[in-house]
Amino acid sequence: MHQHRRSRDPGVNLDRRHHVVIIGGGFGGLQAARALRHVLVQVTLIDSRNFHLFQPLLYQVATGGLSAANIASPLRSILKRQPNARVLLEEVVDFDVDQRRVILRDGAVSYDTLIVAAGARHHYFGHPEWEQYAPSLKTVDDATAIRGRVLLAFEEAERESDSERRRGWLTFVIVGGGPTGVELAGAIGELSHHTLQNEFRAINPAHARIILVEGLDRILPTYPPKLSQKAAAALGRLGVIVMTQTTVTDIGPDSVTLRTRESEERMPSRTVLWAAGVEASPLATRLGQAAHANTDRAGRIMVEPDCSLSGHPEILVIGDMAHYRDASGKPLPGVAQVAIQEGRYAARLIEARLGGRSCPPFVYRDYGTMATIGRAAAVADLGWLWFSGYPAWLVWLFIHLMSLVGYQNRLLVLVQWAWNYFTRNRSARLITAAIRFRNTDRP
Repeated sequence: MHQHRRSRDPGVNLDRRHHVVIIGGGFGGLQAARALRHVLVQVTLIDSRNFHLFQPLLYQVATGGLSAANIASPLRSILKRQPNARVLLEEVVDFDVDQRRVILRDGAVSYDTLIVAAGARHHYFGHPEWEQYAPSLKTVDDATAIRGRVLLAFEEAERESDSERRRGWLTFVIVGGGPTGVELAGAIGELSHHTLQNEFRAINPAHARIILVEGLDRILPTYPPKLSQKAAAALGRLGVIVMTQTTVTDIGPDSVTLRTRESEERMPSRTVLWAAGVEASPLATRLGQAAHANTDRAGRIMVEPDCSLSGHPEILVIGDMAHYRDASGKPLPGVAQVAIQEGRYAARLIEARLGGRSCPPFVYRDYGTMATIGRAAAVADLGWLWFSGYPAWLVWLFIHLMSLVGYQNRLLVLVQWAWNYFTRNRSARLITAAIRFRNTDRP
């Protein structure tokens, strides 16, 4: 018998305090919620996932080094000791800025101040059809799907008797030479050259071709040139072929076409991974239309010096969704530190407004950037100092370990990293996603 479903209204305030609604439980949104802990406001954090994800370590989930649970923490667990905060597991579909309401898939939430921190997704530069053949790495689902593709490629190569087709299974192409692409390439290099050794009988995993493609003249283009050279050398030691000044012109189920200055080549490859650019969450478009806000080419919303929207001081946009220009006029990069600092600033701004005080514009403090290239190799640019190799790797380990949310996750990751370091084993090499490759010769 069909039962009538009573409409829910998640927008009822728990008290009469100023209601701050935060969309997104990533770095920026979670940081804003926690920073409002001792402020006399009611906080509602809305996310379509029930956990906070430490995205900088997703590549390790994608290559079997860590399990997804090691780098994710339930939002309710994080905020359970914060009485003024609650969590709604819901999907935001639109905005009513005139009535100050967030429209959900099921209901609506009213706000006094709105913080939008819904993040970004990968951008395929006008070729959305490539996504089915070249997955990106932004979510836990992405990571487990990529892990399945990578591991299944070795399994298929083990069964393949035709040398040309086997070559396609053992060719891995990573598009994008930024930190994510470099870390993915290095991890797959370690996987093939060390972890999988002696586990197969018909193939030698070390014969896998791992190709890192970058359109500019060097990988890690935002780092000092010397560090780019160090990273390329470290990748070379793991068998990774770095192709700079190279662009992708086509991606299919069993090949990728690369264009260099001299020629264009169609390369057999069953595993293409995308790490070449991002665009703002689709929510940025919805919010831009609702608030008549300008967006840039990547879909990010142009914000004022206090991270608010022009004409709507009650709406703050932070993190990867925001186009915020620094003192030099350049937009801030889409990295975790920017989102974290903007989240803390948003909380200070709200507290100042409630106290009738002004708040100076947001100023980003760049503490540097880091990227790891496999075991005991990394590059670090701290602005005033840059270094590479084992010391950079140790600093990278410490910073990422301490940045994880929750002591349990820190302990689990520390133990797993220690095990991986001494044994070169990646214990999370599980094929759990239902990946189907287009192989016409095999049912």
